[in-house]
Amino acid sequence: MNTRFLDACWGKPVDRTPVWLMRQAGRYLPDYMRVRSTCTFLELCKTPELAAEVTIQPVDILGVDAAILFSDILTPVEPMGMKLDFVPGPVFENPIRTMADVEALRIPQMEEDVPYVLETIKILRRELATKVPLIGFGGAPFTLACYMVEGKGSKDWATIKKMMYAAPDVYAALMEKVTTMDMEYLNAQIKAGAQAIQIFDTWGGVLSPVDYERFVLPYTQRLINGLNRENIPVIHFVKGAGTMLDIVKQAGGNVMGLDWHCNLGTARDIIGPEMAVQGNLDPTVLYAPKDVIEREVKRVLDENGGRPGHIFNLGHGILPTVPPENAIHMVECVHRLSQK
Repeated sequence: MNTRFLDACWGKPVDRTPVWLMRQAGRYLPDYMRVRSTCTFLELCKTPELAAEVTIQPVDILGVDAAILFSDILTPVEPMGMKLDFVPGPVFENPIRTMADVEALRIPQMEEDVPYVLETIKILRRELATKVPLIGFGGAPFTLACYMVEGKGSKDWATIKKMMYAAPDVYAALMEKVTTMDMEYLNAQIKAGAQAIQIFDTWGGVLSPVDYERFVLPYTQRLINGLNRENIPVIHFVKGAGTMLDIVKQAGGNVMGLDWHCNLGTARDIIGPEMAVQGNLDPTVLYAPKDVIEREVKRVLDENGGRPGHIFNLGHGILPTVPPENAIHMVECVHRLSQK
């Protein structure tokens, strides 16, 4: 197996910088769209053979150094008692607003409530045995709570912020329950065979540093500390966290994901040599001519300065209208320009 991704997570020397893309199994690939045309998004997530097929596609097409489970961060929230639909983004019919709403939520039994996720992981471990490692993932408690309280995406996340400030007891009760669920979900993925875990806190950066430290950090710390992490690296990605890297570091984890709003080298100086980093090319660079893509890949690699513990990635998910050949070119550039 190609282990350079796992080696980089642990800060070990590698022959060339490993690379994978957030949302690498997705709409920009014609092969994915062929599979997706036969079912809904949720049906794809819940059909292990199909979910495994689209997980493997970018490994073969792009030549990346890791596969990431095809699923959705809200998959384990639905069996808590919240009806989930995608139209096209995620929508919950009855958002959480009161203590009674929180008390009505149940903690799923993962083997019974999301067996398709665990079966997909088992299929993938067999299929990827001689290829690359498999990353499992979940949403961070705060990002999951954002969707559960707002009911869908938001421009300002005012409803959950109002809960934080005006009903802190309700907020705390919700975060405790979501964190417990999250821990059990990610540990079930590890038990099924995930070789690394990525925690996505997509909306953690909508808070000020002081509010992140007060309302988010304790729950993410509890989640990461509660994972069965023996030989399983944890990647913690908080989008928009460039102004509070020192606080985000306190959550734990082995790798910090970085978005494109910060200089990777400066971020490493703040974080320190004991933590690996992942990132951080602006996803829109993949619309550029190939010479520009190569220039920007080199810039990110230069910012890292050859330090061990760097996993190349985009600063967020690949966009659905990116030409696949540009993503292939990016991966080739990373490997070629970083070859020892």
